[in-house]
Amino acid sequence: MAKIHMDHISRVEGHGALTVELDGNTVRDVKLNYFEGMRGFESLVLGRPYQEIPPIISRICAICSAGHSITAHMSVEKAMGIKVTPQTELLRELAFLGMMVESHSLHVFCLVLPDFFGYAGVADMAAKYEEEIALGLRVKKAGNLVQEAIGGRAIHNVNLTVGGLGKLPTLPQLKELRQELQKSLVEMEAVVDLVAGLTIPEYEGEPILFKAVRPTTDCYGFFGDTVLFSDGQEFPADQYTASFQETESEYSNAKPSTRDGEAFMVGALARINLFGDRLTGKAQEALAKLAIPVPSTNPLYNSVAQVVEIIYALERSIAICDHFLEEGIKPEGPVEYKVQAGTGIVATEVPRGTLYHAFSFDNNGRVTAADVITPTALNQASVEKEIALLAKSQIDIGEEQLKFRFEQLVRAYDPCISCSVHLIRLA
Repeated sequence: MAKIHMDHISRVEGHGALTVELDGNTVRDVKLNYFEGMRGFESLVLGRPYQEIPPIISRICAICSAGHSITAHMSVEKAMGIKVTPQTELLRELAFLGMMVESHSLHVFCLVLPDFFGYAGVADMAAKYEEEIALGLRVKKAGNLVQEAIGGRAIHNVNLTVGGLGKLPTLPQLKELRQELQKSLVEMEAVVDLVAGLTIPEYEGEPILFKAVRPTTDCYGFFGDTVLFSDGQEFPADQYTASFQETESEYSNAKPSTRDGEAFMVGALARINLFGDRLTGKAQEALAKLAIPVPSTNPLYNSVAQVVEIIYALERSIAICDHFLEEGIKPEGPVEYKVQAGTGIVATEVPRGTLYHAFSFDNNGRVTAADVITPTALNQASVEKEIALLAKSQIDIGEEQLKFRFEQLVRAYDPCISCSVHLIRLA
């Protein structure tokens, strides 16, 4: 029996290894090992006051800290029956969109494109494709500027608070921000042309079971109260333990998830497959030009879907800026509320897929239970399934080429490995 082992997967966040066991043309086993050390965030917040939860939990990840912060705030507020104002909801959405732009841009330009141009990494690629990389970094910077304007800084915001924001952005800030976003939106036209010219490697895949939060409105978006699977099953977000099952792995520090034993995929490709028909404007045009198959059977299109979502996020951010520039910003502080016992369970769509935050509090507002489930952990079973299909389909291309294809497929999921291993239980 042949064994293909990779003790390090490059160009992903965190540390992971892969072992594929082959018996002739049969794939016997696939083990994707996320071996980062235990982070312990859920245990860390136990007994802590509710105000400390979002800033602590956002430290799970620097790339999508805004997503963790906003989701944690929503969980605290749901537990205590706090209803924020529509203005706060819009400003938080703007920060969330900025995260989408900066995270997707980092992944597409710095981690994925080198695969398609035959380079070991972005530094090597920049020697020949300096303008393309510079363009990507400019778009990423626009996303960072959004987070700075709303959150006070690009990483681990200091301005969002329970019930609202500490300081509101000014109209001149939003006007300047809109100008930068518009520049990036124009530049993304060249990115669509570039990505449309790439050849996406195909293999004999199978229909993928996708999962994503259903947006609250009939528009595309990243917030909602239910989660939808591509086969039509739908569950309230706060009944997440009934919609999928986590299992502890003997070889990985992340807990893979399945629905009744079936792997599912979350992320940009899932959202495009489930709700892409809701896109409008330049995002809709990009989706048509990039020709993402729907329904999709190839996760490598996830990076292409991220390009569409960058455009969506830029357009939606501009629309929010225009709203405030036309209507003004109402002077307001955080809403008043009463600390009370309760449980808040919230699901949002962060760059890599569905994120769950569940926190319970006592009458003094201290945490009595905590559960955080990240998209990279949700995707692990899906990655392993797709690697097996890829190996079976391309068994004859040679070991080195197979290793490259395996890495490329893992990268397509945009894993944030450090996020996925924050808790393990030892028997």
